[in-house]
Amino acid sequence: MRNEKVYNLEERTYQFARDCRFLVGLLPRTVSNLEDAKQLVKSSGSVGANYIEANEKLGNKDLVMRLKIARKEVRSRVLAQAFKGYQ
Repeated sequence: MRNEKVYNLEERTYQFARDCRFLVGLLPRTVSNLEDAKQLVKSSGSVGANYIEANEKLGNKDLVMRLKIARKEVRSRVLAQAFKGYQ
């Protein structure tokens, strides 16, 4: 029997957004953190929204475009969090 992991991306994107909101609650209340926190909360939720829309695709090109948008949102959040260490 093979040990295969099931990747439920809809559930994982929900967990990502939830974890981002939890992280925001742990940050000190500074001007830069408040602005970054707003952007993090918005974009983390849009990753899941874009994935859900991709699953309700109009065609293969639509699916690819929406998945690229979701991936772009994740990358922008990773980059933003990397810069947080330089403040």
